[in-house]
Amino acid sequence: MQAEAEIWSTALLNRFVAGPLNAFWNALGVAHDPAHPWENWLSVEILVAAIILVLFAILRSRLSVENPGSFQLSFEAIYKFVRGQSGESIEHHVDRYVAFFGTIFIFILFLNLIGIIPGFESPTQSPAVPLGFAVAVFLYYNWMGIREQGIGRYLLHFAGPVWWMAPIMIPIELISHLARPLSLTIRLFANMFAGERVTITFLSLTYLILPAVFMGLHVFVALLQAFIFMLLATIYVGGAVAHEEH
Repeated sequence: MQAEAEIWSTALLNRFVAGPLNAFWNALGVAHDPAHPWENWLSVEILVAAIILVLFAILRSRLSVENPGSFQLSFEAIYKFVRGQSGESIEHHVDRYVAFFGTIFIFILFLNLIGIIPGFESPTQSPAVPLGFAVAVFLYYNWMGIREQGIGRYLLHFAGPVWWMAPIMIPIELISHLARPLSLTIRLFANMFAGERVTITFLSLTYLILPAVFMGLHVFVALLQAFIFMLLATIYVGGAVAHEEH
């Protein structure tokens, strides 16, 4: 029995493309329903990724220095915003990290916002999606720290400012870093799940003007959570690549 009602995109994938995903889950040893291997969060996430790719393909074909359109100006504004926020957390070579932060922000924002469209739900209200983003951020900032400073110098960050504090600081730092994916996951999942439930509840109880108010609240929460996730990612990267004297 399905734990949730299938939306139309999930139903289509389960009808026509169930075989490949069943083979994938079987190879990984993941327990699943062979008749319904696709879940709503996965089908909508793939759909959103495809939408973003199409949007950027259209944007690239319309790029103009002399006469930029409103579409181009909108994404230029997003780029400037993301770069500005990144520059506040990262001291040097900020441009090399903007693409990652921009991708995180736009992808999460679209995933959050698609839930306001009838017939869809926000994939970020499923724990698997925020967890995927959190793990990506965790791996990215650690890799950037190692690449920027070398593994030896990067590991010195875990030892604290003076050598004799290392036995205390190393366990604290390890726990702190390992807790970051969990913190990122819970923050995004809990806020989007609660926001989705509140919106659905009030839409079923009210009519006309009040639904618009709660739809606006949903948009605000979607924007805020995408921004907070990206902001925390910039802070983690900034701390990982910072050059400090020990």
